[in-house]
Amino acid sequence: MDEPQALAAFAALSQETRLRIVRLLVQAGPEGMAAGAIGKAVDDATTSRLSFHLTHLEHAGLIQSRRNGRYIIYSAVYSALAGLVGFLMKDCCQGHPEICAPAIAALTCACDPTLTEKATAPALADQRTLT
Repeated sequence: MDEPQALAAFAALSQETRLRIVRLLVQAGPEGMAAGAIGKAVDDATTSRLSFHLTHLEHAGLIQSRRNGRYIIYSAVYSALAGLVGFLMKDCCQGHPEICAPAIAALTCACDPTLTEKATAPALADQRTLT
């Protein structure tokens, strides 16, 4: 991800409703959610207001839509979200991987507690040696 893409993504995420929508779609997984369900989940947003926010997020490349019969299904673009995190963390370590360990541990999928434990153990060990 380059700087203009990151700026567009951050601009899209800097509004409360749009941030809620992205977080909701991340939780929904790859199957996504219908626009009506998204509207109900984010304070019963009006159709025009919701459409505005969804369009803004889609233009920023953070979500995508597909038609399923009468419904429009929206889902998170995980590669774009990962690219945004990667953009922020790109030069984080400066040759010191222990600096990035807590951030990497925080990004470990919470769906599998064994992965979280494995990722946080080295980070905690590194923090103990630094103090």
